Amino acid sequence: MSLPDAHAFAFSLAATLMVAIVIFRAGDGTLSVVPMDEYDGDLSEIVHEIDPHAA
Repeated sequence: MSLPDAHAFAFSLAATLMVAIVIFRAGDGTLSVVPMDEYDGDLSEIVHEIDPHAA
């Protein structure tokens, strides 16, 4: 998934689920999106965090 696609998907998920979402780089170099509480990978692989409750 491209970075613009990942951001769009993450913003949509964050707004729908009202939870923090992370965009991270997987081992093969692709980008993926998951809720923050489900991410158990390396913190250095996080590209961006989207929190719908942040100011």
